[in-house]
Amino acid sequence: MGSNMKDMQNNIIGSFQSLFGKEELLAKVIECFPYPIQIYTLDGTSVLVNKAMLAEYHAISPDMVVGKYNVFKDPYIVASGQLPVLKRAFKGETVFFPDIRVPLEEIAERYGVKDFDIEAVYQDITVFPLLDDEKRVIYVAAFLINRRVYRGKDEIAKAKEYIEGHWREPFDASATARAACLSKAHFTKLFKKHTGVTPHEYYTNYKISKLKEKLLDTNLTIAQAFAACNMDYNGHSARVFKDKTGVSPSVYRKLSGQKEPRENL
Repeated sequence: MGSNMKDMQNNIIGSFQSLFGKEELLAKVIECFPYPIQIYTLDGTSVLVNKAMLAEYHAISPDMVVGKYNVFKDPYIVASGQLPVLKRAFKGETVFFPDIRVPLEEIAERYGVKDFDIEAVYQDITVFPLLDDEKRVIYVAAFLINRRVYRGKDEIAKAKEYIEGHWREPFDASATARAACLSKAHFTKLFKKHTGVTPHEYYTNYKISKLKEKLLDTNLTIAQAFAACNMDYNGHSARVFKDKTGVSPSVYRKLSGQKEPRENL
């Protein structure tokens, strides 16, 4: 995490600490704070969430969270191994979780959200104790700052552009996901959601569309048309073409009114 981000977060923490003991004012500041904030009791149970937190996760009211959500029992936190670090905040330490991917699917299931208008969110999360006058931990607060937000369409457009620019090369799922700035697993799922096909299917379909163009070139034999697309003309590639078009390469050329050129003697 950059020093500027840490400085900002430390300033925010100091501001909250200065308001402790002025519960009414502190509650008002938290409610109006522009970043999502959640306050926990020492057993990890949520006792306060602000409007920004509810809006972030599409929860309808605080009743869906307060008294029901326990951060110690969050399956994502437990599975990710972050719980031991998180618990340090409940012992008086401020802890930072930089660039954390928010588990939107789990949150949607938890709160009955049908569909988020975003596809992926990465956040910087700061968890810090609220101390009384005797420096004892009374509550623990967490506030979240979005670092990167992916809304899906832009990322898929980048992936398509990458595929269409590298269609002569063997398909590389990892490189395509990197071009979209997404993890490979999330990218594949997101791509199919937006296009109806997997990235590899899109690549194959695009490659076949280019091959069809080459087959219309009467100066090329069928084998040369395949070669121009960096494909070997063999039984497998001919079957792929037929699977996608319904006809063999030679039939496609005949149906298009083109004749196979004679090989040079």
